[in-house]
Amino acid sequence: MALDPILEAILDLARWAPSGDNTQPWRFAVVDARRLVLHGFDTRHHCVYDLDGHPSQLSLGALLECLAIGASVHGLRMQAVRRGATPDTEPTFDIAFTPAPAPGDGADPLAPYVRERSVQRRPLRTRPLSVEEKAQLEAALPAGLGVLWLEGLGRRWAAARLMFNNAKLRLTMPEAYRVHSSVIEWNARYSEDRIPDQALGVDRMTAKLMRWIMGSWRRVEFFNTYLAGTLAPRLQMDLAPGLACAAHFVLLAERRPRGIDDYVAAGRAMQRFWLTATRLGLQLQPELTPLIFARYVREGRPFSSAPGMQRKAQALSGQYAALLGADHGERAVFMGRIGAGPAASARSTRRPLADLLLPPGG
Repeated sequence: MALDPILEAILDLARWAPSGDNTQPWRFAVVDARRLVLHGFDTRHHCVYDLDGHPSQLSLGALLECLAIGASVHGLRMQAVRRGATPDTEPTFDIAFTPAPAPGDGADPLAPYVRERSVQRRPLRTRPLSVEEKAQLEAALPAGLGVLWLEGLGRRWAAARLMFNNAKLRLTMPEAYRVHSSVIEWNARYSEDRIPDQALGVDRMTAKLMRWIMGSWRRVEFFNTYLAGTLAPRLQMDLAPGLACAAHFVLLAERRPRGIDDYVAAGRAMQRFWLTATRLGLQLQPELTPLIFARYVREGRPFSSAPGMQRKAQALSGQYAALLGADHGERAVFMGRIGAGPAASARSTRRPLADLLLPPGG
């Protein structure tokens, strides 16, 4: 049976929602022309960064927001209900599209930016965000979410140092190596299901060296131990861009998020914030790993078999708390850097829609 053209257009737009390492943790089972089942999944069992599946749940929220935006283009409203009986590892949503109460309102103004939005990992301009830019970004968030701005050279430097030190943890633990070695597509400008190496934010020589080193964990250990193997990538991917931006920011919930519904809602808000930035000509890069490792430490949960990693994470958690404040750190749902600059010339694309469709009832 041919896919309804309006539903196809909505899904084709929504699949451009962001996801960690371009995992695209969703599949669609079409019920009829205006109904579908969204099958989500997470990577918590093999990805150290997907703590309790919360990053994947943020991505599912972003997808739901894109479905709603896509529906508005066709005078429809999206309704999503999560099936309570499904496990958090496989969240399932019943999606319905109904005529919008006021179809004359037209398409969501963020619709043109869904495909344009991307991650920019290279340095941005350091001019401060204007009062109007910040006001529009803050207005994109629903009640219950606010923004902590980390502006000025001093706070940008503190955030850049946090990311630089945090990257050393990421690049010296075997659990992270297994993730990194599987999600990078080498010699690529675009990638449908991974991150192309040309989008990492390093120069060509560093990328070639990284590819060779990452060919085996033994090489990684040798270079990290004797040749400061993490220094060049951290300088190029963390410290330099951490300084070269308008600001870092943290999206804060009124109360500490506790479960899947909180993170899905935060993902919807995060997507509107990011799309608003794109509409304003601003670029953005997520910085989620400090939040993730701070929570590992806060909850006393081990994350690596390598000696010393827990102690290093504790030091980073203190640095994170000093930058954000202890209360803010627990209420943070998303962190990133932002600033004016050109869009990324290399980026992750998406799997074709046909690859994301399941049989009805699947």
